[in-house]
Amino acid sequence: MSGLILPFKGTSPTIADDCFIAPNATIIGDVVIGAGTSVWFGCVIRGDVHEIRIGERTNIQDGTIVHVTGGKLGTYIGSDITIGHGAVLHACTLEDGCFIGMGAVVLDGAVIESGAMVAAGAVVTPGKRVAAGELWSGNPAKLMRPLKEAEIAFFPKSAANYRTLGDTYRQSLGD
Repeated sequence: MSGLILPFKGTSPTIADDCFIAPNATIIGDVVIGAGTSVWFGCVIRGDVHEIRIGERTNIQDGTIVHVTGGKLGTYIGSDITIGHGAVLHACTLEDGCFIGMGAVVLDGAVIESGAMVAAGAVVTPGKRVAAGELWSGNPAKLMRPLKEAEIAFFPKSAANYRTLGDTYRQSLGD
């Protein structure tokens, strides 16, 4: 394991042994990260004023910020999710097998259901629910169209590819 792993108020992150954590990723406080997950370069996962839970085989790509709302809402990220470069996830829930595009923002209380996709650059406003099989886009994000079967079929492939890449990085960096 690598990265800057910091306790906050006596609570340290719990990270599965087979995760890839990039050397310049920062993980703070009440954070639990499941097996096979990768946290890429320049990410900040800050569980200081509420909890963050991240499932297995999820990839959180370069420059992503994950935070919470103090005393109100944690952030819950499921398994087998691809989160694109530069996303901002704040006090939201991502269900297993969804897909978050590069630069997307998902705000407080929003829920992205399994098999749903948030497009690159979209801003999902507080409390919205992106249903399974839907593609949401824009600022503010709204339903763009139903996803195609081929798009949904790509989600687990993307997660698996990043799992393999994370393993390669972990091995090459000596973790």
